[in-house]
Amino acid sequence: MCSLFHSRDPQPEPTVEPVPTVFPKIEGADIAAVFVGKRVAGDFYDSVRVSPERVLFGLLDVAGLRQDNRSILSTAQNIFRTGGAELFSRPDINESEAMTELSLRINRGLIEISSGVRSCPAFIACYHEIFGTLCYANAGHTPGLLRDTNGIAELNSGGLPLGLFSHATSDAPTVGLEKGAALLLVSRGVISCNGHHARSGEEFGLAGVQQLLQVAPASSAADLCASILKSVAEFGGESPICDDRTALALVRTA
Repeated sequence: MCSLFHSRDPQPEPTVEPVPTVFPKIEGADIAAVFVGKRVAGDFYDSVRVSPERVLFGLLDVAGLRQDNRSILSTAQNIFRTGGAELFSRPDINESEAMTELSLRINRGLIEISSGVRSCPAFIACYHEIFGTLCYANAGHTPGLLRDTNGIAELNSGGLPLGLFSHATSDAPTVGLEKGAALLLVSRGVISCNGHHARSGEEFGLAGVQQLLQVAPASSAADLCASILKSVAEFGGESPICDDRTALALVRTA
């Protein structure tokens, strides 16, 4: 007997991609990110204005290959943007509490979309362009580097990477940025870049990034990021890039 109904192979679900980042204009500051190499891993950055005086930005590194992470990255970005706008929109908020809550929401979203554990080191920050302050949460990420007239300070991790435990929290301190100060974030792929020739096997390391930042001009955030990644590429020589390399910078200009 012939069936009147023809079976069809299930159609694959459309791939969800993160929305491309367009950095907002910031009064008295400049922000940009530069990425080199093929997007093979989980580096992801984003930025969005969440109020008339606040800009939210972050650099995340989701474990695994990018081809398997697209829906996870898209989920993280959606929570980052919608949750950020909700939590940081009022002028009289406690930024530290809002940052902790946003980190929790992204953390739980990663666990739900992954149906389990998915490590995601993250550095998330909110810049207040009137006060020149930065409230941030570093969840197991490479330390942020803040350069000012006092030297370079490390904005270290205050908690575990996101995506591991549903109730894990990160500290959310606030620092001030003086005029001319520069904040630099780099991904793990920058730190772990191996040297070539006689230096083979030696990592570029956080100390290498600090040395570059100490002397790098900060005429613009994009130029700062590009100069850092160029020096890392020269250090690595012709060695194949096996991990994403991303730099994100915020420079206070006034």
